[in-house]
Amino acid sequence: MDAIGIRVERHRSELGTWELATRPAHPALRAHVAGYRGYREDTPGGFRRREVPSAQVPLIISFGDPLWVGAPGGQPGRGVTSFVAGLHDRPVVTEHAGRQHGIEVVLTPLGAYTLLGVPMRELANQVVELDELLGDGAGKLAGRLAETPGWDERLALLDDALGLRLAAGPQPSPEVRHVWGRLLRTHGGVPVGGLAGEVGWSRRHLVARFHQQVGLPPKVLARVLRFQRSLRLLEAEAERPGGVRRRAGRSWAELALACGYYDQAHLNRDFRAFAGCTPTEFLAARLPGGAGVAG
Repeated sequence: MDAIGIRVERHRSELGTWELATRPAHPALRAHVAGYRGYREDTPGGFRRREVPSAQVPLIISFGDPLWVGAPGGQPGRGVTSFVAGLHDRPVVTEHAGRQHGIEVVLTPLGAYTLLGVPMRELANQVVELDELLGDGAGKLAGRLAETPGWDERLALLDDALGLRLAAGPQPSPEVRHVWGRLLRTHGGVPVGGLAGEVGWSRRHLVARFHQQVGLPPKVLARVLRFQRSLRLLEAEAERPGGVRRRAGRSWAELALACGYYDQAHLNRDFRAFAGCTPTEFLAARLPGGAGVAG
């Protein structure tokens, strides 16, 4: 496939150094693959991040260093290298010992269903080693990517490899695809009963099929999409001079209403459920250089 422009960002501070190379997938894959994030990171010691639910499925191809994944405030998580994380409805914490190098393939849930060929409900709130899903091909692909010099060449290789597998995988039903698109475009703002009527299914049948092919029930995913919208608006506000400090009282309530929440308390409850903290605490923990949120 033809080369596509890539963006590379680098950061160096007392926190460590990291490099992030991002680009969209080839246009032929974008219904399934939202994009790629190549990364290389070195920190003085162990480093923790907080990951919150989203409507995307990360597929991590590691070049060798393990990552520990667990619940915030819980026992040390399980160690994984290359893996897939299904849709989540709760926060998780990731931690590494000081080095990470690899590529994240950002899949849509329906793209993950086609690529992996398994019911996505089985991956919900789970982290699964990639070789359990793709067999020996996972290790071979990771090895080829690690040996390939340069992000452009690596991501071009991924375009080709994923394109072949996506062409052969199971396709989601048109009804589930329709409901997924409606939820995505409205940030979760359409009632499930209305969606069932749009596709001519009973509510029960829609929930079962959607859960199987996407990974979460439509009502839960709608909450995740609303939460993600609130994150985007909060982060945009935080980038303005004095943005977060000016958010108080009525202005917080206005933001909550703009995202589909009943009030500020409703917004705060979803933040506690999905991020394990308040909106202000979450924004204060953001890392420089687009490197995520400290855990």
